[in-house]
Amino acid sequence: MADLYTVAARIGPGVRRFGSPLLRLAGGAVVLWFLGRQVGAAPFENGLRAVTWQAVVVAVTLTFATSVCCAWRWRVVARALGVDIGLPAAVGAYYRSLFLNSVLPGGVLGDVNRAVTHGRRAGDVVRGLRAVAWERLWGQVIQAVLTAGVLLTLPSPIRPALPYVLAGTAGAAGCAALLVRRAARRGRPRLARAARAVSDDLRHGLLAPDVWPQLTLASVLVVVGHTVTFVVAARVAGCTAPLGELIALLMIIQTAAVIPLSVGGWGLREGAAAWVFAAAGLGAAAGVTVSTLYAVLMLVAVVPGAGLLLGDAVRHRRDRGQPAESRRADPAPRELEAVRD
Repeated sequence: MADLYTVAARIGPGVRRFGSPLLRLAGGAVVLWFLGRQVGAAPFENGLRAVTWQAVVVAVTLTFATSVCCAWRWRVVARALGVDIGLPAAVGAYYRSLFLNSVLPGGVLGDVNRAVTHGRRAGDVVRGLRAVAWERLWGQVIQAVLTAGVLLTLPSPIRPALPYVLAGTAGAAGCAALLVRRAARRGRPRLARAARAVSDDLRHGLLAPDVWPQLTLASVLVVVGHTVTFVVAARVAGCTAPLGELIALLMIIQTAAVIPLSVGGWGLREGAAAWVFAAAGLGAAAGVTVSTLYAVLMLVAVVPGAGLLLGDAVRHRRDRGQPAESRRADPAPRELEAVRD
């Protein structure tokens, strides 16, 4: 664990640019404290006791498949931005990032580590960061679109209010885009550079005819894999809700889990599970149990990332005696400062 926190300390300056880690930790801790007050510790204990080896095998298999799809999506984005990475290396890096996201505070340290490490090896940390940011954003957009489609089709607690939520989200996004464009036109150099970078990445990279279909297909497969894993966890935990209703509830939970307000991944996911299960008449405790079981299964499934990190640490210590490596300055903090906006 000391090596994991060493990694976190090295990439900390980049993480602070994406928001206060303390705020994210506090948000997740508050949600967990509130759940403990409302439902007690029994639902969490039930989720831990519900783990079976069959569920672990399914989770490990599906997580491998989704990790390959995520690595494929990342490789396509990186290649489009000029910082290509091989698929085996991308899969290994993704497993490392998944494990770090699962055990370190905030839920994003693994992605920042993946971006900085790949950027340094490719000779361009800025493009490495942009590649990971676009890869994650594309996946979240596809997940949001699929979630909206599922919730408009299948029964769920928020279905009556969904059109208003979608309209408000679209309006807020449009206003934000207009404000950024207006500020860039008024001559603010940082916003102008950011707008140009986004435009170039989209026009000459992500929206190319041979790029966006691959990104979309990979993202759809990832969402399907995570949803199936969640359904398995729900059934193993004893949830007997109809499959259509269960999928709608789980899509809401997955969307809430994207928000990085958590303690090692725990927080909003459990809070959202308690809320949607209670709103559907299944009980908040059942939602917490299902979410806990899912979290445990996913943690076991990303353990290979810990093995890869351990191997990295062993190689690093073995090479530490080389003078050229030990005295070479790390360029990552300087280049992270360049992309703070």
